[in-house]
Amino acid sequence: MAIYQGKKAIVVGGTHGMGLATVRRLVNGGAEVLLTGRNEENVAKVKEEFGPRVHAVRSDIADLNDIAVLGASAGQKLGAIDLLHVNAGISELEPFDQVSEASYDRQFAVNTKGAFFTVQRLAPLIREGGSIVFTSSVADEGGHPGMSVYSATKAALVSFASVLAAELLPRGIRVNTVSPGFVDTPTKGVPGLTAAERAEFKALGDAVTPMKRNGTADEVARAVLFLAFEATFTTGAKLAVDGGLGQKLATAG
Repeated sequence: MAIYQGKKAIVVGGTHGMGLATVRRLVNGGAEVLLTGRNEENVAKVKEEFGPRVHAVRSDIADLNDIAVLGASAGQKLGAIDLLHVNAGISELEPFDQVSEASYDRQFAVNTKGAFFTVQRLAPLIREGGSIVFTSSVADEGGHPGMSVYSATKAALVSFASVLAAELLPRGIRVNTVSPGFVDTPTKGVPGLTAAERAEFKALGDAVTPMKRNGTADEVARAVLFLAFEATFTTGAKLAVDGGLGQKLATAG
């Protein structure tokens, strides 16, 4: 069913996992989509899957020059858009006393600085009544060992969303955030893990999540698109998609 017919969207970080699931739902619903990815091989795979139905662009969210080029390209290819989904992110899990300046800078460059300046550059393209959705994380609040820097970058996104929601109200643009928990994606959100480490991470998610399983990328995509197109009286909000993990639900048995 073409529920997004006539809609135009940009998905930053749309070549795999939750971003790709969002792209699939948009395209299957009839939307015109421009997606980005940093890895040329992943961009090529997406082009092969969707063909001319999407505009797949190699772009590094941590590079301000790439952001400027993306803005110009998006303006030419799409013109005004209805949705900007900022989904790109990286995590490097390490105890705080082992964090290097380089890993600190990498995570803030992508998750925080890149996200902010991407929105600053692309916001003029969003038409009145449009939407911005950030991807944060269940780690954006509370204390999670090994996630000091990552958690801080994701908490900053929630703050950005709150302020941008206020600043963009005059244009009728809603700004919201999804906050996923353990989600079954190719990298589990942590690039560089071995297959055994990914399996261990998945098992941990199954054990600690009140719903006793990892979420799917498609479940996050549905939440993104709910905020983008259906939650028309919602702005500045954070929607948990975490199986109850962030709510610390008690479980029986």
